[in-house]
Amino acid sequence: MPTRSCVEQATLSARVTAWPHEPYRGVFASPVCSVLPARACLPIRILERRMNITTFAKRLCLLVPLIITPAAWAAEQMTPAAPQLAAKSYVLMDATSGNVLVENNGDQRLAPASLTKLMTAYIATLEIRRGQIGENDPVTISENAWRTGGSRMFIKVGSQVTVSDLLHGIIIQSGNDASVAISEHIAGSEDAFADMMNKTAGDLGMTNSHFMNPTGLPNPEHYSSAHDMAILARAIIHEDPAHYAIYSQKEFFWNGIKQPNRNLLLWRDKTVDGLKTGHTDEAGYCMVSSAVRDGMRLIAVVFGTNSEQARAAETQKLLTYGFRFFETQNFYQKGTELAQATVWKGTERQVKAGLAEDLSMTMPKGDMKKLSASMTMNPQLVAPIAKGDVIGKVEVKKDDQVVHTANLIALDAVEEGGIFRRVWDSIRLFFYGLFN
Repeated sequence: MPTRSCVEQATLSARVTAWPHEPYRGVFASPVCSVLPARACLPIRILERRMNITTFAKRLCLLVPLIITPAAWAAEQMTPAAPQLAAKSYVLMDATSGNVLVENNGDQRLAPASLTKLMTAYIATLEIRRGQIGENDPVTISENAWRTGGSRMFIKVGSQVTVSDLLHGIIIQSGNDASVAISEHIAGSEDAFADMMNKTAGDLGMTNSHFMNPTGLPNPEHYSSAHDMAILARAIIHEDPAHYAIYSQKEFFWNGIKQPNRNLLLWRDKTVDGLKTGHTDEAGYCMVSSAVRDGMRLIAVVFGTNSEQARAAETQKLLTYGFRFFETQNFYQKGTELAQATVWKGTERQVKAGLAEDLSMTMPKGDMKKLSASMTMNPQLVAPIAKGDVIGKVEVKKDDQVVHTANLIALDAVEEGGIFRRVWDSIRLFFYGLFN
């Protein structure tokens, strides 16, 4: 059997759905191109009236020297089973892709203890970003906040404390008094703030969480899950890097008292930079942590260990496993033009198409080379088209199994065309429908 040329190989591997009657431009995904980072998978323009796959293949051939990298062609390695932790529930998530790498009872509803304060702090920073409150706003400490039991920042009743200091007291010292004070400042009462917490949880997709207070003090109707806490941690990390830096601070000094951060991994592992611990008799010892190694960020959540030392050790096992056996690849960034789709009855003949969110994948090391991607566009896009409208789909497969799908959206708006354009395209669409 004769050896296939590079062009023939690329022709066989390239797969795309395109219009039979209009010029098509875009990134033609293939098993070869799929292993490239986003900056390497550059748009390739096909200018012929019909899709010329040979032209694409010739250009793809030029990329082959860039594609063959040690990471892409790494030898197969066996991924061992995840460690079994001495915890009621745990989850390991990649922070970039959101892929869950390890999970045990991840959706079980459990008492979250002071992990609750992740939501309290998240809402506070959200309100700061929205301009509803300011970091230097003075907060008058109520007797209700001052009397709150459990772990405390030791703020004094009637004193004024800035929002920024309260945030530090919540995140680093796990202050229940600070949590109540900031909830009253934002919403007027703990009950009203709990409503905000539940609304925010719903917005984030935390389907197994319900909050009754800003502290995490026991209540039978107050619960969350390891998976939900990973979702929340991911939002905290991505949405507000400036405030996320607070979670890495090892101690905070207030009212003559220096209190250490209870996250022991901040001292043991220099790659760990957050997030929060929690403990009650009902919940046991819980922790949400995040670490970055070689550009890869993981989030580990454990619920219900039996000691402060155990929660740190079990969390470390998850992080070690994830960094050792998994890798994350960023393929395309949101808003990047991947193709141009034909538009009917519009002021423009084409509209740029891209992704609404970054396309990232996390997989066992060595599996990235098994990925292939295909792009499908709606062949009958009729103007008007709004920016953000879904106009197609990207599908990623590992071997023959779909592992990820993402919508392609219009990156620009296209207004309705004039009467002549609309009539002419109506005729063309009629015949297009007959033959397709």
